[in-house]
Amino acid sequence: MSQSASRTASASNDPGELRREVHSTQPGDLPRVLGGSHAMAIVVGTIIGSGIFLVPTEMMIAVGSSSLVYLAWIVGGLLSLFGAMTYAELGSMTYAGGEYVYLRGAYGDRVGFLYMWTWFAVAKPASIASVTSGLARTLGIFAVFHWLDTQAVGGPLPVMWSQIFAIAVTWLITGLNYLGIKKAGDFQVVFTALKAVLILVVVGFCFTSSHGSWGNFATGLPHATGGINGFMIALIATLWAYDGWNDLTMVAGEIKHPERNLPFALIGGLFVVGALFMATNAAIQFILPAAQIAASPRPAVAALRVVMGPAGAALVAAGMALSIFVTLNGTVMSGARIPFAAARDGLFFPRFAEISPRFQSPAFSLMVQGLLSTVLLLALGRFQQLFELAVFAEWLFYMLTATTVFIYRRRDAKAVRPYRVWGYPVLPAVFVLSAAVVLYSSFAGNLQGSLIGSGLILLGLPLYEWIRRRYGSQEQNPRRA
Repeated sequence: MSQSASRTASASNDPGELRREVHSTQPGDLPRVLGGSHAMAIVVGTIIGSGIFLVPTEMMIAVGSSSLVYLAWIVGGLLSLFGAMTYAELGSMTYAGGEYVYLRGAYGDRVGFLYMWTWFAVAKPASIASVTSGLARTLGIFAVFHWLDTQAVGGPLPVMWSQIFAIAVTWLITGLNYLGIKKAGDFQVVFTALKAVLILVVVGFCFTSSHGSWGNFATGLPHATGGINGFMIALIATLWAYDGWNDLTMVAGEIKHPERNLPFALIGGLFVVGALFMATNAAIQFILPAAQIAASPRPAVAALRVVMGPAGAALVAAGMALSIFVTLNGTVMSGARIPFAAARDGLFFPRFAEISPRFQSPAFSLMVQGLLSTVLLLALGRFQQLFELAVFAEWLFYMLTATTVFIYRRRDAKAVRPYRVWGYPVLPAVFVLSAAVVLYSSFAGNLQGSLIGSGLILLGLPLYEWIRRRYGSQEQNPRRA
């Protein structure tokens, strides 16, 4: 373990000091201005994107029956819940930075840096780029937005209007977060609530429609993939739909009373999301038999078109667009905190630790994140490949992060823990093993991409060595997990 990580480990043995850090804000820290409603909205609003409107197709093709689709939703929800419960124990005790803080405290500077590098250079910018381009494609359903599918700039490197639109939306949300996390948090609360209402309206229209039939739940798809392989495909689809619950831990340093609000938001938020996901899936199956779900690229749109005609399809499309927009806010908000935390620890360029004196936001980190996302959006054909590579890295770090709870329990047995994960050590172990299975499945299913993804992670090693030599002497006040 590096010298700084050793200091971190020894410091975290002092329960009084740990409690002071949880409740206080030191000079130059980001302000604690987010309440419980903000925390809950970040979890719910970031998770619910376009996934619930799209994955029922892939799931039905994979397993071929309603009962197995629901089993995949339940298993995926439970695995996500186990991960959230594990993260809740870690996040209720730490500063902004999420997994970076936990990994650095447990495994040292090098592993913490590699996590930060992967998220900063690839995963978060690619996620922002995919979310914004997905928003443009969703809005393209409406006639008034058909211009998004036309070319804006010709020549050897043509640019579509959809790319320009996605870039503009990226900077709109980046600007909102630049104005302060309180404004971004208020935005998240209002529009997450509106998103939930729209989903419930869609569900209500379906279940009160005369076009629906409970018999559709008994229909099947004879030529589904089936077996363990088919179930794993469906399970990974649900895990993708549930993804984003970990983003709240990255802004833990800006949440009031994190020892209470963070566990409640992580765990309670996943229950809310699970209920909305199951209800939406049931509404779709009430209207459409299995074969129609499998044949539709947008099953929710197809279901509402049956119920209400073109107006119903437009309602779902509007709900999808709103969901994506709110997800984008949570993604931008959380991503900028990772390099900020690393820079505060002397493990990244010092400018990333800059806080706007007027708006109290990680200004430079937000700007660079926006620039990287813009580059990926201009290279539209490449960012989708980068996003696939990030999936491998994501589950690798999920697995590694969850293992840190065992290290902290053993090493810092006397530290104050505002929240303790229920079912320890079984539930964290189940999540770690499940993440390993998903990681193996991802690696085996895309060997070349996974090897390239591993290479991208390892590219951070020479940069780490250079930064450590260049800025290591400036490291002050390392944060602990």
